[in-house]
Order: sequence, then structure tokens, then C-alpha cells
Amino acid sequence: MLNETVVEHTLAAALETGADFAELYVEETKQNQINMVNGNVETAVSGLDYGAGLRLFFGNRTLYAFTNDTTEKSLIALARQTAASAKGSRLYQPMPWTEQCRRTLHPVLFPPDRVEKRKKAERLLAAASAASAYDSRISQTKTSFLDVTKDVLVANTLGVFAQDHRIRSRFSIEAVASSPWEKQSGRLAPGGSVGFELFDTIDVEETAREAARIAVTMLGAGQCPSGKMPVVIDNGFGGVIFHEACGHGLEATAVARNASVFAGKLGQQIASPLVTAIDDGTIRNAWGSAAMDDEGTPTRRNVLIEKGILKSYLIDTMNGRKMGMASTGSARRENYRYAPTSRMTNTFLAEGESTPEEIIGDTEWGLYAKQMGGGSVEPASGAFNFAVLEGYLIRNGKICEPVRGATLIGKGAEVLFQIDRVGNNLKRAQGMCGSISGSIPTDVGQPMIRVQNMTVGGRGN
Repeated sequence: MLNETVVEHTLAAALETGADFAELYVEETKQNQINMVNGNVETAVSGLDYGAGLRLFFGNRTLYAFTNDTTEKSLIALARQTAASAKGSRLYQPMPWTEQCRRTLHPVLFPPDRVEKRKKAERLLAAASAASAYDSRISQTKTSFLDVTKDVLVANTLGVFAQDHRIRSRFSIEAVASSPWEKQSGRLAPGGSVGFELFDTIDVEETAREAARIAVTMLGAGQCPSGKMPVVIDNGFGGVIFHEACGHGLEATAVARNASVFAGKLGQQIASPLVTAIDDGTIRNAWGSAAMDDEGTPTRRNVLIEKGILKSYLIDTMNGRKMGMASTGSARRENYRYAPTSRMTNTFLAEGESTPEEIIGDTEWGLYAKQMGGGSVEPASGAFNFAVLEGYLIRNGKICEPVRGATLIGKGAEVLFQIDRVGNNLKRAQGMCGSISGSIPTDVGQPMIRVQNMTVGGRGN
């Protein structure tokens, strides 16, 4: 992407005022997206983004700058201008680069940027037709296909010179059901680090019908009762609660500032012995995977919690400095405009031994949260508030009538101890995670779990 000599000269200029670390991140991103409403193309957009970000460390102080001009003259000027903002105690020399091997973890069969827009639109039209045909109350459909091709180069003065080629594709369907009094929606959005072969692994028509089913089911649902009760949270996107309420608290971004309830608790029990939580950026073709993180460190499988014991945090280089700990390959950023920090990749709760039938059958009364919606979290305390997109009441060990308007309320650190059943049906789902280094693709996941006592908000009796 850049001549090695240009990179070398840029990093050398960045050290001229005494920075003890300099890093150059170069990125080229091609993105295509088609959006349809009711089977008609609303937008079809393609774009190219290219630029570089330069980061300097002066002890525990960070300076960051970025540019779209990657000529040698411009990069050296940027490096000197950025370095002039601080002064170190001594001059450092860049370490010789070590040959970095490219790991082909995520093979792509059909690069999506080479596929005709017409073929992409055909899949979206099929999904829209299937959702509309599911029920006469489906009043609107929204379908989209997004593909991103990203080439990344990371070089730094500690000897890293690494490159990665990343391709991601994602299909989404939203169905809206309407009555004279209200509207309800269902949405699914599968994706991965794959090409157009994504459509060989998912049935777009079946996915569309499932989104329509959720919308129609919730259209006729009564209001959820409120109070404290057992809550059974299903697999897949149910993992968003752990991701938001607990996962962010395990990122060094918060831990290094002592802004996490999990700070200083390595080796301590922070969850039920049934809970094992993992962040794995190496899962083949997963949505949040990559061969390396955005500091050039190879991604890896990090066991965060093992049988309730806190084993590890997610750590990037700068926060690792502050904590006296090594990077876990967890530095991520949206693009070159952001400095990286510790972030999740594919984060999930590991499988347990219970079957879903056993978990439901052993619950006399409670709420079954089949699909989770959005919510909010206060990172320092882990306090959360999540909407249930599709919910049902459980009576005498059976799933009964659907309910809507349910909200799950609690604190992540407390909910971890309340998990008393863990299923054997692990499933992951795809989402986008926002933080100080921008919006990045992440997988969330879990098997079915039961939280034995949880606060549920609702307007029903």
C-alpha cells in the first residue's frame, strides 16, 4: 500500500522530539450498499475511502493525527507537526521490522465488489416478496445488502510491519406489521467475514419470513407485567446483554481508568460458576474476526471468565502500558480517523449442559425473551436497560402467550451471579458496536440462559 521507505522515513520523523513509540496505520476501504423499500431500490451507493493515521506515545500520553494525503512529503510533515506538540526526555531509534506472515483465516469464494448489483438486488427482492406474502398485515419491508473490502497496513517503531485484507458482507431484512391502532417490526441481519457466498449459508426467504413472524406476533401481543421474576434469555442476539453490560467493563479502555466494576478483580469470582465468557477474534469467517488487530497484533482467543472466575481483560498497547500488561490482540478502530483502543471481536458465553426444553420446563413462572432489542448501559456501574423485541410469558414450564413492552433492568455484575441455568445451544448474531474508536463489527452470542431473579419493566398486570 505504501513503499517501505516512505513508512520508514515517516516513523523516523515522528521520533525527532523524543516520542518513545510511533505507529503508522494506512487503510483503503471500498464499500457498496443497496437498500430497498417494498422491493424497490431506494439507494445504491458505492464509495472509496483512503487515508493514514499517525499515533505517537510520550510515556502514557498519546498524540494522534490523520490525513488523506499519503505522499512522503505530506506524511513526514504530518509526523513533524504532530511530534512538535510534545517533547520526550531522550531520542529513540526505530527497531528493525520483523517479517509478518499473513494468516488466511477467512477465505472468500466470491468477492462481493465483483458481483453485479443486479444479482444483489435479486436476493433483496426475493426477501421482500417472502416477507410481504407471509401475512396481509405486513405493510412495509426494508431490505439491504452491505459489502466492505478493507486493506490495512500497520507499521510501528517496535518492529511491526503487518498487512491484512478484510472482506465483510451483511444482509438485513426488516418487516413492519400494521393494524388500525399500531405498528410492530421484526428485524434480522446475518453477516460475516465472507463474500457473496453469504447467500449460500442463509435462506433469505426463510429469514424474511422469520422477521415477518416476529412483527405479526408482537402486533397482537398484550402488555408484559412488571416486577422481579425469572427471565429466560434465548441464544444469539440475547448475548447483547453480556456484551453491553459486562463486556465493555472488561475492556482496558475502562479498566485502566478504574472506571469499571471489574477493575482489580483478576482471579476473583465475578459470576456464577456456570458462566464462561470468551472473546475470539480468530473464528473462521465470523463477522468480528480479522487476522490481526488494528495495531498489527495477531488476534487470538481470550478467555475472559472461566467458571465464574475473571481470567483476563481485553487489552490494547497504550492501556496495557498503564496496567503493566501485554496486548491481547484487542485494539480496534472504525477507520484511520480514529486511534485504536481495546474492543470486543466475537464475544459469547460458552455452552452449558442444559437443553432449552429443560430450562423452560424447570421454570414455573417468568418471562421468555426470545429476541432482544436495543438498550442503554452506564459503563462504570454496568447498569443496563434493554428492550425485549419478542417476549412470552412462561407458566408451569410452558411458553404461553406473547407479551410486548418488556424491559430488562439490572446491573451486569449482579446479573452474572444470578445465572442458574446455561443451555447447550450456542448461537451468535451480528451487530455494530460504538465506542471512542468508532463503530466496529462485532458478534454477540450465547446459549439459552436463565437469570433466576431479574427486574422486568412492563405495563401489564
